[in-house]
Amino acid sequence: MIVVTGATGNVGRPLTRALAEAGEQVTAVSRHAAAVPDGVRHVPADLTEPQGLAAVLEGAKALFLLLSGDLHAPDARPAGVIDLAVASGVRRVVLLSSQGVATRPLGPSRIALRAVEDALQESGLDWAVLRPGGFASNALAWAESVRTHGTVAAPFGGVGVPVVDPADIAEVAAACLLDDRHTGGVYELTGPEVITPRRQAEAIAAALGTPVRFHDLTREEARAAMTRFVPPELADDTLDIIAAPNTAELRISPDVRRVLGRDPRPFSGWVTRNIAAFR
Repeated sequence: MIVVTGATGNVGRPLTRALAEAGEQVTAVSRHAAAVPDGVRHVPADLTEPQGLAAVLEGAKALFLLLSGDLHAPDARPAGVIDLAVASGVRRVVLLSSQGVATRPLGPSRIALRAVEDALQESGLDWAVLRPGGFASNALAWAESVRTHGTVAAPFGGVGVPVVDPADIAEVAAACLLDDRHTGGVYELTGPEVITPRRQAEAIAAALGTPVRFHDLTREEARAAMTRFVPPELADDTLDIIAAPNTAELRISPDVRRVLGRDPRPFSGWVTRNIAAFR
């Protein structure tokens, strides 16, 4: 049995589906009740309280670990999930980390993730670490403004990074969970091209067949919007990257092709599959 945390998110949902289609027994874990594919068990759980996972992990052979906001909760001890996996007899953990662990190691969120990476690598378990860059699905934050006003508003409209399709992350995660050849791998996951927010807006317009205007936000405006949903230090970390990505953050990684044997999906492909959100 394979346990997938964050199972209702942009990565967890396609990963759960892929594992189920591969004939695996899957337990989908998320904070709230949700629909899951036929044959998949769903268990609500909060990763800020790792002991709540004990019953979920009983009998599991592998765990996909996505911590997201749980890293930043008061008194969070995310590495405790690794300890619990060891105690429960789990043999393999695939961790969704962040490219920034390597490219911006001193950011607060990156320090926390690196601690989890280190705990996993020292655990004695079979492991793999995925370090994606920016997600293509972050564009969903523009969906309402595109639907209601035909506008994308974002900072640093002319500055791009090679955003990755969450479906590619999910496929790499599935490979790492199912194939021993990926044990001990640290995979940096990016898309196939550097693409700016302005060009992302153009791709959305092309898929819709209607014009989409682009409005440049100031850094202060963007920070105010982001801190409604994430801690201020995480907002600042993110804005630092998208304002001035460094050479490592602009690099097109070969790791999707190394694992999957094909090039990563372009942003335009993600838009085509998700265009209903913008209509």
